Order: sequence, then C-alpha cells, then structure tokens
Amino acid sequence: MIRNPENSVLRFGNISASLMWNSSFGSKRTEKFHKTQEFIDSECIRLMKPFTPMKNGVLMGSATRGTVIGSGHIVYTVPYGRYQYYGVVYGPNYPIYVNGILEGFWSPPKKHKTNKQINHNKSRHPKAQRLWFEPMKRQYKGAILRGAAAIAGGRAK
Repeated sequence: MIRNPENSVLRFGNISASLMWNSSFGSKRTEKFHKTQEFIDSECIRLMKPFTPMKNGVLMGSATRGTVIGSGHIVYTVPYGRYQYYGVVYGPNYPIYVNGILEGFWSPPKKHKTNKQINHNKSRHPKAQRLWFEPMKRQYKGAILRGAAAIAGGRAK
C-alpha cells in the first residue's frame, strides 16, 4: 500500500508555503500499481507461450493455474517445470521397457545434475527452448513497458 506523504509547511524567511497532498493519492497509486503488475504478469505468461516447450500443454497451463496474477511471480506448478526451464537433465534415469518397447524412464527419488542438456521438442512450438522467459523479454520488453506505462499513467523510455 502506498501511503500519502505528510502535508508540510515550507518557510523561507517571512514567506511560507503549504504543501497539501490529495487524500486519495496513496489509494489511487496503489490501485494503479496493482493493475500495472497484473498487466505485466498476464502479458509475460501470454507472450512466453511460443517459447515454452509443449508436449500436451500441461506445463503452460500450470503457469496460468499456479500464478497469482498481480503478485509479480510467475509459478509453474508441475514438478518437472524447473528441469524444463533450466534445460538440464537430472538422473540417473533408467529406461522402462514393456514388451521390448521403451515406455519411459524411472529415476530414484534422489537425483543429480548431469552434463546433458534437455533436447526440447519443437514440433508444437518451433521457438521452444530453455530459459524461455529471456527470449520473450528480449523480443517484447518494449511493448510490455509501454503497456505498463500507459496503465500506470507514465511514459516508457
């Protein structure tokens, strides 16, 4: 919550001036701040989608479900979200075969970082990559800043 500054009286010799703050200044600024943060959070989630790896959409959906819009924190709730974001394989990973067909992998509860990078599938999102917030920010930072400035009542540099 943004608080109103104190009203004050300035004196310069025998001249005095009063500085009186609008009583709704703090609440209006707080409301604009929250609306601006909600815009930034929503836009970041929306604009990161093409850069986010996608197999079935669960990873992307977890950001929408896990994030409190306006908090300033985007949260991916799926357990593998962190591994996907940083793009490093943790293991050991033991293959699981059923009737000679690879069905998946099993890992013990205690995993260790390997030197392997995750090879993100680009069939659904050709721009998919690790650290997907960074390319989104490089491409759309100006647009997000301009939108945020318009909501906050300012100008973007």
